[in-house]
Amino acid sequence: MMRSIFSKTTILFLFLLASNQLFAQTKSPAEEAKGKQFIIDSDIPWQDLGGGLKRKIMSYDETMMMVKIVFEKGGIGTPHKHVHTQMSYVESGVFEVTIGDKKQILKKGDGYYIPSNVMHGAVCKEAGVLIDMFTPMREDFVK
Repeated sequence: MMRSIFSKTTILFLFLLASNQLFAQTKSPAEEAKGKQFIIDSDIPWQDLGGGLKRKIMSYDETMMMVKIVFEKGGIGTPHKHVHTQMSYVESGVFEVTIGDKKQILKKGDGYYIPSNVMHGAVCKEAGVLIDMFTPMREDFVK
């Protein structure tokens, strides 16, 4: 009798242990990106942000983050500010970027720098892609 109870308990324990391992291995795309050294664009799913914008978190650690954002023509990066320092590279398209009280039209190959807590935004004039770098990483993007 004792042997069969022990066996059932052992089997239950092993099942629960295996289940926890299964759940531990299931990570969100943002969790998958943490610390990624080789970033394969085609392996990363898009997150639809609405309003003609999609985002991919490419890689990050606690000190920095790289994010790719696709804009449809007319897509708006709503004016906002955050404590993070940001640099962005225009991979393609044309954007009207506002930083503080300054506006500039930027195209493929251009970039911009945004200091901490400065209001900024963008309007996409021709469909394109921005590569954003943040320091420290954007915790709000991975929650």
